[in-house]
Amino acid sequence: MSDQVGKWAPGLSYGPVLTQTDLYLLDTPLQVNPVIAHNGDTKFHLVFNLATGQTGGFNNEARDRDLPFTQKDEPATLPRVQELILITELSPWCTIVKNERGVTMSDVCTALWKEYTENQVTEAEFAALPPRLQEQVRRTAQNTAQTGWGGYYSPQQPINRFRRIDWLREKVYFDGLQKRDSYSVSRLGYKAPNVFIVQLLA
Repeated sequence: MSDQVGKWAPGLSYGPVLTQTDLYLLDTPLQVNPVIAHNGDTKFHLVFNLATGQTGGFNNEARDRDLPFTQKDEPATLPRVQELILITELSPWCTIVKNERGVTMSDVCTALWKEYTENQVTEAEFAALPPRLQEQVRRTAQNTAQTGWGGYYSPQQPINRFRRIDWLREKVYFDGLQKRDSYSVSRLGYKAPNVFIVQLLA
């Protein structure tokens, strides 16, 4: 376990941070930090809510205790990179995470939270949804307004503008980053070492 901790320790004492060009030229596969890979290789299980931005976690062997996300400043990948491109099967958007000193796990969480809470769904995007899903998004936005997650809407008024977080409906919990080149190609038209699929859970 100590090797794992040392390997992912925060700081600048690693090799160079790879740019997008470096990645393409070297075609270097990236290893994802086990905390955000959610692959069971760590005692800390990250709990991250995209709707509220709250992060925390627990140890699988002691689930009754909440733990702070103290590993947030660790690199998200090794080698470190200046940019990650995140997509999910549950939405049409692409989240670009940037940090010239190397993307950290905190950068990943912050970028996803901002992407989905600060951006609106356009009328064209909403119109592209089947009517059943439109109704679910509308209901999610109404519930959000009443429970105070977003606080943008007055519950008495019908809601006709939606945030991207409403699009995800109940699936607002981060469940790890995965590599799946076939999906990257189908979505973006290309694959790259720094393109990852975000898994989400209710």
